[in-house]
Amino acid sequence: MQGGPLHRKYKLYLDQVGVAHAPENYEDRLREIFPKTFVHLRLFALDPYDLALSKLERNIQRDRDDVKHLARAVPLDVEVLKERYHKELRWQLGNPEREDLTVRLWIAMIEEDAQKHN
Repeated sequence: MQGGPLHRKYKLYLDQVGVAHAPENYEDRLREIFPKTFVHLRLFALDPYDLALSKLERNIQRDRDDVKHLARAVPLDVEVLKERYHKELRWQLGNPEREDLTVRLWIAMIEEDAQKHN
């Protein structure tokens, strides 16, 4: 935390975040960012599909905007997104029927956005 021993000694702190569900086996797909930049630190990021799906339950406007950006920038394949959701994430969720609807809405959003930008 800011002001804690790590921050005081190394000018580095980490913000704690709430729990988000990530697809099963996400660890196998983590990507190292800034490799060989730091001597004693390695940083990893979720793959784009796992990152998008980790935003599913919260589903606030910022999350939808992030998913739309990922869909354009990567670009995301909606079939991969659907498959990973159904095989690796859905079973973990507290209200899967609600998230089924969210996934369908996100896919429609991604497809509509792709048509506008093609």
